[in-house]
Amino acid sequence: MAKAAQILIRLNSTADTGYFYVTRKNPKTSTEKLNFKKYDPIARKHVEFKEGKIK
Repeated sequence: MAKAAQILIRLNSTADTGYFYVTRKNPKTSTEKLNFKKYDPIARKHVEFKEGKIK
């Protein structure tokens, strides 16, 4: 059995701190861009993180 194709994505903070998380996403099952509310240690609070590309 083959594994599902996953791509690496970057979750960028909307607090303009430059902080980001790197995670995986299956583009076949989730076609829309991801939005998560996660902790930003530079801003020291939970903010929204939006999907971006890894350069």
